[in-house]
Amino acid sequence: MTVKQLSLPELADACLKLGVPGVGLWREPVQAYGVDATAKLVREAGLTVTTLCRGGFLTAIDPEARAAALADNRRAVEEAATLGTDTLVLVSGGLPAGSRDLHGARERIADALGELGPYAERHGVRLAIEALHPMYASDRCVVSTLTQALDLAERFPAHQVGVTVDTYHIWWDDQAPAQIARAGAGGRIHTFQLADWTTPLPEGVLNGRGQIGDGAIDMREWKGYVEAAGYTGPIEVELFNEGLWARDGREVLAETVHRFVAHTAD
Repeated sequence: MTVKQLSLPELADACLKLGVPGVGLWREPVQAYGVDATAKLVREAGLTVTTLCRGGFLTAIDPEARAAALADNRRAVEEAATLGTDTLVLVSGGLPAGSRDLHGARERIADALGELGPYAERHGVRLAIEALHPMYASDRCVVSTLTQALDLAERFPAHQVGVTVDTYHIWWDDQAPAQIARAGAGGRIHTFQLADWTTPLPEGVLNGRGQIGDGAIDMREWKGYVEAAGYTGPIEVELFNEGLWARDGREVLAETVHRFVAHTAD
């Protein structure tokens, strides 16, 4: 998503030339290119698919909408397995229209995880609940903190359900470092993502993720927290930014690699 202006073949080629060993894929471009074709492309390029994003949106009250969401998440699990990644990132969903019941929405997420966790396990895939910044709670994700994400995840085995640690969404939370340690102790850090916090936020706020080093977040500090918690997996950079998307994608990817090294290396 950081360089969505690149086609998947262009992305694979650019990663190889820059020495980037893995890529986190999003379902929309994968479906457009073809799931099997994408799996073949990344496999032949020697790339690892670190995660697939995204499943989730599990808060519907209407039975038909709930059934459709569960079916879509089962398809997402199958796509992840085909691509060779063991992690499906979940954005849990916001409040249904007309609802103000955050607790009820979170309980419906738990109910859905109870169905999806075993299905994912049978396909060799883990579910990674991503806590989103509270500004997204109404329309996108009622899970706003790592504490809330872990309270949900810990109802299920760690090999079925864990969490996504994303600096953009948790950097403001003084409880987050302790919750990263909690997640690590339980083997529940399934992926770690970086994006910087820059202000002012754009209209709509969704595409406000800043390039590493442009904002308020100390990336090296957060990398230290997840490493201290025992995480040794891939680190993804996930940026939604209209300014970056308007530039040459290969240039943006090269810049991102440089910023990653500059702001995370020991």
